[in-house]
Amino acid sequence: MITLTESAINRVRDMMTKRESGIGLRIGVVKSGCSGYSYALDYADELGNGDVILEQSDVKVVVNEEAMPLLEGMELDFVKEGLNQSFKFRNPNVTSECGCGESFSVTK
Repeated sequence: MITLTESAINRVRDMMTKRESGIGLRIGVVKSGCSGYSYALDYADELGNGDVILEQSDVKVVVNEEAMPLLEGMELDFVKEGLNQSFKFRNPNVTSECGCGESFSVTK
């Protein structure tokens, strides 16, 4: 299960309202970076084979079932720090992160 904080729910809701189309937010992982994986966020306009829809409040998140083991138990937050704002991933599966914080590794 992936959960979203109230702040993340509000941000995704605002993004989808401004966009006026799409299913919801797509969360995935790609092999990348110095530690192995990076998170990928995009709009979900359609469902692909193996996609799973998770819904919290009225916000939908689409995740491919292949990524689920890497994201299981993750919490997505949206944080504003001064002029900066971004999504933050709190993933209990992560065993290490690179120094820049852009990629992570998971021990299976």
